[in-house]
Parts: sequence; structure tokens; C-alpha cells
Amino acid sequence: QVQVVESGGGLVQPGGSLRLSCAASGSISSINDMGWYVQAPGKQFELVAQITSGGMTHYKDSVKGRFTVSRDNAKNTVYLQMNSLKPEDTAVYYCNAFGYYTDYRAFSAWGQGTQVTVSS
Repeated sequence: QVQVVESGGGLVQPGGSLRLSCAASGSISSINDMGWYVQAPGKQFELVAQITSGGMTHYKDSVKGRFTVSRDNAKNTVYLQMNSLKPEDTAVYYCNAFGYYTDYRAFSAWGQGTQVTVSS
């Protein structure tokens, strides 16, 4: 079993910044990819930013240059630094971790989500 817990959401004015954190714990052997997603009502999860264990990153076009994803492999933790926030960034942000248990089975674990609201 793997638990994923996000933190750091909240209310911020347009142009402001927030930093999200996500920690994975449990019977983890390794984590390949960690990422942040949003989900609009009635739609599938959409990738916002992702980082591999080797540090390669991928971003949704609308956040490039404003958001930075990073991770601490020793702590199984991923961060999302969100700058120059816009009202359209408002969403529930979910963290996902993809990796392997100590018995070598693969897992894909989701957090409960953290609300980010950008409004004046």
C-alpha cells in the first residue's frame, strides 16, 4: 500500500505564488514518475507537470515559464512552485506517484487533492 498526501493549496490573488508539496510513503522500492494533475468536472485528469526520477520534466503548455516541478528522491516528495498565478489556474491539484513496491509490483497512487483558488 502506498499513501500520497498533498499540501500547500489555498487562496491567492492573481500574480501571486503558491508551493504545493506531495509526499509518498509505504512499501516503496522506487518511484519512477511523480506528477501533478487537475481534473475538471466530468473530464479526465489532465497533466500539469511531471518529473522523472532522473529529473526530466514535462509541463502543460499554459504553465510553462510559470510553474516549476522538482523532487527530493530521498524523501519521495515532489513539489510544484506556482508563480504568476492566474484565475484559470484555479482547480483541485492531484499528485500521482508511479513506481514499484518492495515486492516489485507496480503501483500508481493518487493523493486526495488540494484546492488552489486564484481570485482577487
